[in-house]
Amino acid sequence: MNNSGKYVLGLVVLCLVVFACWYFSSVIAYVLIAAVVSFIGRPLVNWLGRIEIRGIKLPSAVKAALTLGLLWAVFIFFFITVIPLVINEFRHLSDTSVEQVVLKLEAPLEDMGNTLSQYGAIDRHEDVKRYVSDNLVEFVSGTRIKSFFGTVAGTVSGLVVAFFSITFIAFFFLKDRYLFSRIILALLPARYEESGQNALDSIQKLLVRYFGGMFVDVISIMTLNTIGLSLVGLNFSHAIVVGVVSGVLNVIPYIGPLIGILFGMVVGIVSNMELPFYSEVFPLLIYMVVAMFVTQVVDSAFLQPFIYGNSVHAHPLEIFLVILMAGSIAGIPGMILAIPSYTVLRVILKEFFNKYRLVKKLTQSLEH
Repeated sequence: MNNSGKYVLGLVVLCLVVFACWYFSSVIAYVLIAAVVSFIGRPLVNWLGRIEIRGIKLPSAVKAALTLGLLWAVFIFFFITVIPLVINEFRHLSDTSVEQVVLKLEAPLEDMGNTLSQYGAIDRHEDVKRYVSDNLVEFVSGTRIKSFFGTVAGTVSGLVVAFFSITFIAFFFLKDRYLFSRIILALLPARYEESGQNALDSIQKLLVRYFGGMFVDVISIMTLNTIGLSLVGLNFSHAIVVGVVSGVLNVIPYIGPLIGILFGMVVGIVSNMELPFYSEVFPLLIYMVVAMFVTQVVDSAFLQPFIYGNSVHAHPLEIFLVILMAGSIAGIPGMILAIPSYTVLRVILKEFFNKYRLVKKLTQSLEH
């Protein structure tokens, strides 16, 4: 076969692979999510492997089943205890009239408009109240929230299939730690098997640390914000909801914490509609912002450097640029997946393209 024929054949094979990935995208997603679950559960499986009962170690199937059971138990416990509080809070927000909120903020909004107009930040004829009202409709009215829950309710069967599929696949990945590696290596030419195995080992080690650190980070943000908001005077049930929402939003780099603070302020206003604004609500909002800002300082100074720096061995500026590019390409999902995807890409480049100078510069920190 001449060179032209090889190129045509390679192009045809590539097109078939791309089509297969698109057609079976849900199956591939299940496999990848199950692999991530197995990465998260691997330390627990290793710990269970050290347990002996009358000199007999636990079978691999038992260790995998216990690990999956514990992971799902934590998830279900969180779902049945915390999620109802979040749902009730969103229902309360959706039942709140935007007109009531704007009326409550009428005096401070008028003062804000006068101040901004005085310094030339806005036009004198611009209505600040109308601007705030139009933006609060999206946030408070609950239209999107109701649509979200309607979508979830309409896809219960799909969620059940996904849950069962991911659990089933993750069980075998946990039972045989090299199963996922063998599946990937089977797709590579024999001459790349050693490099592929090294890449998979590095990827697993880095992603285990990353996702484990992210879990600790989310729980820490939830706990710190709940405690801080309770101490400054927010009702404990509302503090839990704001803590949970801000913790989950924190997985969105950079903009997630800002959205969490904004959500907390809206909850602080809506939950205290009966109180005078300047003497009661405004000081509470200041204290809430301070409490959540302190949490972010702790997160930025102690937690995130460990998670986003040491766990993936990348410079903070490098991570920032990657997140920025991923956000411009795929929005918020891209920002969430930017760091693990970049980690996988760097490991692959290091193993297969390390002869290039740029690749050596990008992956030199992975040597440590």
